[in-house]
Amino acid sequence: MPSDRTRALILDAAERLYAERGFGDVTLRDIVAAAGVNLAAVNYHFGSKDELIAELFVTRGIANNRERLTELKAAEVAGGGRADVKAILHALIGPTLRGCLGPENERSTASRFMIRASIESVPPIRRIKNREVDHLRKFAVAMRRALPDCDEADIYWGLHFALAMAHQTTRDAERLTKLSDGQCDVDDVEAVIDRIVDAAAMTLTVRTTASKSPEGAAPARRAERLRG
Repeated sequence: MPSDRTRALILDAAERLYAERGFGDVTLRDIVAAAGVNLAAVNYHFGSKDELIAELFVTRGIANNRERLTELKAAEVAGGGRADVKAILHALIGPTLRGCLGPENERSTASRFMIRASIESVPPIRRIKNREVDHLRKFAVAMRRALPDCDEADIYWGLHFALAMAHQTTRDAERLTKLSDGQCDVDDVEAVIDRIVDAAAMTLTVRTTASKSPEGAAPARRAERLRG
């Protein structure tokens, strides 16, 4: 069996099993049995279970990040170099939610794997998330251009809160549906994106406005005097 074919079979089997059963309940022997290969093939191509999980997560993450940055670039072009705040947030969370929510995507192996990766905190995925933040810095830069009067820390908090709301929605969409007796329609993906964007944008713009008011500027001036 050609080497590339063997590698693809292992990745497909691993993604399917992890999506269905989680990372802790799937062994390498389960994966090789599902892929129809031997254990030596997994060791040859990936070296370990952690490296196999990392390969899957990176592959899916690269596609998601590429779509994010494409949307961000389009927003900046449309804004003449300064994208609208909501357009930036749409680019940040839209690809993730479109990939994980909705009747069709919820049934796909790729989306179920990424939802599982969001729910279960396993070391290889944590390491990748903590290390690969360069693409998120591009959103912070765009946000600073969009909100030049906003405190830099507030920008990072705003991005963090938007991501957190998106992740929580993908993780607990079923619970939200039950809690609201179906009033919160998570299958209307664009409406979900709009709600999260509106909430995150409101937080950023309200804090920026408050900091520019005399009442909001006074604490900042006191803090600056203390630092001096």
